[in-house]
Amino acid sequence: MMISLRRMTSALALGLLLSACATGPQSSAVPQAFSLPSDAANKALSTEVFVYAYPLVLMDVTREVMTARTPVNTFSHKRSFPDASFTEVVSPNADTLYSTAWLDLSAEPVILSLPDTHGRYYLMPLMDAWTNVFASPGKRTTGTKRAVFAITGPKWKGTLPAGVKEIRAPTDMVWMIGRTQTNGKQDYAAVRHLQDQYRLMPLSAWQRGGKARPRATQPSLTEAVAVDVETPPVEQVAAMDAQAFFTRFAALLPANPPAAADAAMVESTRKLGIVPGMPFSVTAMEPSTARAVQEGATTALAGIVAAARRGGEPGIQWTVHRDLGNYGTSYGKRAVVAWVGLGANLPEDALYPSTRVDAAGQPLSGAHRYRMHFNKGQMPPTDAFWSLTLYNSKQAFVANPLGRYAIGDRDRLRYNRDGSLDIFIQNGRPQGSRAANWLPAPPDAFNLTLRVYWPRQAMLDGAWNAPAVERVD
Repeated sequence: MMISLRRMTSALALGLLLSACATGPQSSAVPQAFSLPSDAANKALSTEVFVYAYPLVLMDVTREVMTARTPVNTFSHKRSFPDASFTEVVSPNADTLYSTAWLDLSAEPVILSLPDTHGRYYLMPLMDAWTNVFASPGKRTTGTKRAVFAITGPKWKGTLPAGVKEIRAPTDMVWMIGRTQTNGKQDYAAVRHLQDQYRLMPLSAWQRGGKARPRATQPSLTEAVAVDVETPPVEQVAAMDAQAFFTRFAALLPANPPAAADAAMVESTRKLGIVPGMPFSVTAMEPSTARAVQEGATTALAGIVAAARRGGEPGIQWTVHRDLGNYGTSYGKRAVVAWVGLGANLPEDALYPSTRVDAAGQPLSGAHRYRMHFNKGQMPPTDAFWSLTLYNSKQAFVANPLGRYAIGDRDRLRYNRDGSLDIFIQNGRPQGSRAANWLPAPPDAFNLTLRVYWPRQAMLDGAWNAPAVERVD
């Protein structure tokens, strides 16, 4: 499916994605679409609205898949690092153990109780239905002492118990993607002990002393349907036609209202014929109009995929987005980030420089051997930790003999005599001691992400940049 989409990429889609990825109000509309009384206008309008709606629909499909295994308002703890078989979320990490939960705030607030982690780094970012991080409890923001929060929905009114701090969510659907620093497999036991102390429960249960357990029910944000837990959510959304996609989008709008800044896009959805809470149908349209709406949706998804897969430019090897986690009206960027790695943190919590090319601008491939060289004193600037992670073309881990998917400052790295560091990225095992610094690659295309948690100001303002990936064969 993805191969055919890449072939179908058009100038219209790329133009939309490029303009939408820019910050500021100019990214929120395609004015030409409203002045052309033709099917071209409907196609452009469908493209525009699809890009806007994509993260919300992908979030809901991801919620559906994950809550088929774990009920809402309940933690799902990963007790070990994901491996190459993990496909629930694209671009996973092998740095932390996840503690995730999908919250449904439509009935009442949900209490989040966190233990004293005794200085260990952790974060519990809360993402609304549109993929914006609206709060991020954790070591950076609230410290590591015991804390209790009430996550309230946009319409909730009431009084909270003493000692409970309110975090108001802009939507009833919330995804909490908790991460706890894990220093290798030998650290699993200590982290699991903390995970067992992370608590979620409805406010009413908390007020009764926490004796009642949350009901194991699914949120009624969309119609009940058979859940496909095998196909990755990104692929499920890609398989939707325009009618299915926009119907799902419309069903999600009442509980997850657009932001005030989205007024122009709300008008665009109305022009396309989308009514919150009502099915979207193309059967009443003229055949040519229905085709235009479908072509617009296809073009939009092709543009998202193409923008996500686009390689680096000469002289700019590493792509660094310092404005993730809260996108405003940058709808194109929001959609691309959702496709690449749903669940991106705020830049203050983590930065993710990524690259698909080497120092010469050529695509990275396991047919060659590479080296990343860090000069002494030029390691990634962080108040927590860093790692270099390798992904295949589907943004998944690559199976390898070591079971190593990332390498970083918590590994037993071998430094050079002058204090510098070389990381070797290749398909075959390096000779001798170099294997300690080996990040295994597949035989074909791959890409790299440098994860830096709690980055220092030098990285936030661009004074520090990642070294080039040098081809050495």
